[in-house]
Amino acid sequence: MKATQLIFLAATFSLWSCGADKTTEETQSEPLTSTEVPLDSTMNVKEVVGIARIEPSGKIISINAETAGFVKEVLFAENQAVKKGEVLVVLESAIETAQLRQTQSRIKTQQAAIDAAVANLESLRVKLANAQNTYNRNLKLQQGNAATQQSVDDSRFNVDDLQKQLAAQAANIEQQRARLEELRTDIGLSQTQLGKKSLRAPLSGIFLSCDVKPGNYINSEKVLGDFAKDGPYLAVGEVDELYALRVKNGNKAYIRAQGENKVLTRGTVVFTGSYLKQKSLFSDRADNLEDRRVREVHVRLDDNSKVLIGSRVECVIELDQQ
Repeated sequence: MKATQLIFLAATFSLWSCGADKTTEETQSEPLTSTEVPLDSTMNVKEVVGIARIEPSGKIISINAETAGFVKEVLFAENQAVKKGEVLVVLESAIETAQLRQTQSRIKTQQAAIDAAVANLESLRVKLANAQNTYNRNLKLQQGNAATQQSVDDSRFNVDDLQKQLAAQAANIEQQRARLEELRTDIGLSQTQLGKKSLRAPLSGIFLSCDVKPGNYINSEKVLGDFAKDGPYLAVGEVDELYALRVKNGNKAYIRAQGENKVLTRGTVVFTGSYLKQKSLFSDRADNLEDRRVREVHVRLDDNSKVLIGSRVECVIELDQQ
């Protein structure tokens, strides 16, 4: 009888223990609710990290040829710094040079013709003055019956003829001078056309590539190379929408390599996008349908020497404390 009671008590204890374990298990598997643990993902956040791409100020631009022609000489190379106005490429210019010399020769000829016409005009003025004196003298002599009417008429005719010649010569000189101005305009045009055969840097900066060689034929659509103008580099990155409103112009930031803690350089936020974008700047596929909303941010770097254009880095932006 005692043995039977012991077995019953043991079984009862075992069943009670199993029930207790099950209750504990069910209790632990229940998720925590927001009322039990308040969630605030922005609480005490001092920095936000985003992926950024290093770009030159004004982005990478393509330098095109200003005029067409065959390349005679290339005066720049990849990774070479150039100054604004520096000659980059010299094109064949034999025709333009010949046209310029021809126009210069015509100007000299035209100037000589003008000089001769002016000298002739001065000679006519002297002759006219003498003829006028002769006419005046004959007129007085006629009044004293010392000269005939014929001599007076002849002298008056000579004066009229010289006056007409003088007026015609003056008009001719004006035409010659107008022609000289046209030739000077032509020579200016020829010099401009010849000058365009020397392709110059429109900005100061550095060439990232050189896409022309001597002997190539180029036109205005031909790209000489990719170019980065002088100025501080930018880290063009994105900030998740959760922290988008906390990033402002003037926030300090620092740049580090992806997956590393070492600071490469520092900078300042100089641009924040006015809207949220659906896709990442760094999506490698155009058909990527991932639903990401981000705000574009530009950080102007203090030191260009520690980063490479086109590299992807981590941009850590220091947030203002609320």
